[in-house]
Amino acid sequence: EMGFNLVLAVLLVYLVMAAQFSSWLDPLIMIVAAPLGLVGVAVTLWATSTSLNIQSCMGVLLMIGISVSNSVLLVEFANRLRGEGVLTFDAVVRAARTRLRPILMTTIATIVGLLPMAIHLHPGDEMNLPLARAVIGGLLGSTLLTLFVVPVLYVFLKPAEAAPMEAPD
Repeated sequence: EMGFNLVLAVLLVYLVMAAQFSSWLDPLIMIVAAPLGLVGVAVTLWATSTSLNIQSCMGVLLMIGISVSNSVLLVEFANRLRGEGVLTFDAVVRAARTRLRPILMTTIATIVGLLPMAIHLHPGDEMNLPLARAVIGGLLGSTLLTLFVVPVLYVFLKPAEAAPMEAPD
């Protein structure tokens, strides 16, 4: 059931973003980092010998929410710059440079907050280990992909437009 819930969550997030951004393409670009973050989840769970269970699936849902919000920051700012007449490539590079700090702050704060939960320090911590480890591994993977794959997809999928015309002297 959690697999179905994961697919349903991604689909509903996509539909809500499509309505919010009045575009079918922008949400596709934004949501691509979330499934790619699953690679980070799988590697982390495998490397720590943690099982895939309800807790880790809830961690995956949390990771998807955070990674999509990071992508929204990037794509929304690039769209705003393009609306001001900046070329697509320049807009996405400026957006990535400008939004790097908020994306890293969100990711680092989440990882640091979940790190005590991910390290087995006290008896009874076993219940939350899979959730914390899934979120940490997924965020590490999806943040890298948000900063590299999302801008590349943006440049490939968004049409480049001509530079704004300058007024004659």
